[in-house]
Amino acid sequence: METSITTNKGQIVVPKKLRRKYGIRRGVKVAFIEKNGELVIKALNKAYFENLAGWLKGDGDPIAELMKEKQIEKNL
Repeated sequence: METSITTNKGQIVVPKKLRRKYGIRRGVKVAFIEKNGELVIKALNKAYFENLAGWLKGDGDPIAELMKEKQIEKNL
């Protein structure tokens, strides 16, 4: 387990070991996701978007699918 201390501005430092592991470099955006009473930090880097490749393929309405996913996230 890695730890960090919050500054008076609410900032945290992601430990170097985890930054390297998850490809968090300067300028990489991160998402803060609330899930089951926990806070999940997800790097929105190249690997994240590559994992989404093909997600919207196929039949159906991609906007409707996205809206369903957002509603599910909202209810978590």
